[in-house]
Amino acid sequence: MNGNGLYVIVKSPAPVIGALAITQTAGYGVLYYAFSVFITPMAHDLHAGLAQLTGAATLSVLVSALVAPPIGRWLDRHGGRGLMTLGSVLGAATVLVWSQVQSVAQLYLVCVALGVSSGMVLYEAAFAVIVAWFDAARRARALLSVTVVAGFASSIFLPLTGFLVDRYGWRQALVVLAAGYAVIAVPLHGLLLRGHGAARRTVAPEIVGTALRERPFWLLAVAFLTQTGAVGVIAMLVVTYLIALGHSPIFAAGVAGLLGVLSVTGRVVTTGLQGRWPVALITAGVFVLQGVAALLLPLVGRSPLGAIASVVLFGLGFGVGTIARPALLVERYGTAAYATLSGAAALPITAARALAPLAAAAFAQVAGYPAVMVAVAAACGLGALSLVFYWASPIVIAVGEHHDPREPTT
Repeated sequence: MNGNGLYVIVKSPAPVIGALAITQTAGYGVLYYAFSVFITPMAHDLHAGLAQLTGAATLSVLVSALVAPPIGRWLDRHGGRGLMTLGSVLGAATVLVWSQVQSVAQLYLVCVALGVSSGMVLYEAAFAVIVAWFDAARRARALLSVTVVAGFASSIFLPLTGFLVDRYGWRQALVVLAAGYAVIAVPLHGLLLRGHGAARRTVAPEIVGTALRERPFWLLAVAFLTQTGAVGVIAMLVVTYLIALGHSPIFAAGVAGLLGVLSVTGRVVTTGLQGRWPVALITAGVFVLQGVAALLLPLVGRSPLGAIASVVLFGLGFGVGTIARPALLVERYGTAAYATLSGAAALPITAARALAPLAAAAFAQVAGYPAVMVAVAAACGLGALSLVFYWASPIVIAVGEHHDPREPTT
């Protein structure tokens, strides 16, 4: 039993890492990335416009943000096995129902259920399990292992979904994806997550209350809200902007495709540096590089080499926030209330991921893409500055496993 009153089994962690890596890859592939492939055929069959269907996807992300705080509280009290198993069943059932929708209104109801199931099974829940299972010495590597594998979800499921739609039609493709996700995720969550991460204590409310009143928590929230919004904008608009700069659609799509690979590279490099420098400063430095890349794109992006260099520089930070936020929360507040605090932070951060691209697209129509890139750079800069202030803040709460955020992670 660890210092937080949590029973933790530390032998043979590989099956847990493997299970979460597989289920996160399948979860993001089926519950998130596949939606974009279905937009065109759904638009024809449901007689819907692009804005309506994009709004449905946005609704799903917003719902996952709204359910993050209560899910976090549940995870701290009861662990991840039951919740993630139930979420897998809900996710598979929802995708199956999706295959039968006959109207846009029905699709929106499906997307509400998709948002709930996503909140129950994707990174926020998986990271809570990892934080509960692993000690500080192995946690960073566990997070890295899961996110590196799951980082290829789009590379696997976008072409797979496209093949299924082309071969069987979009409705039958959803049936296949629902069955595949159920077969993969339900048994892995139900069988391999047993015996760990199940809280045997009541979370002390003073931990959460004090944290939410403390400035460093909100500095973290601001840092990742702004950078997540910036990442969402680049992910949504980079292809369109590269085409506007004079590049061919094939070149633009190919360059944008580097972002997924680079997100894995950035995570590996960041994790490797944690033994030398504090996580907050490493992450702040990455955010600064992303801001520089956003400023460079309008200046040098008309040349192929300049476009590639700018996207590569920005892409190195694409997935860094995913592994940095759990590390930073744990180092200051310990593991006892991690999921509750993570859920509270996830609400505004996930909302930014959903809404920032829509706002940026509207802003681009009024002010142009260079102005959007300046805004992206400013958001990255604000995120970096917030992390520096976080790093400089003394620890007020010392609960469970923690260390001074001004020191490197060992």
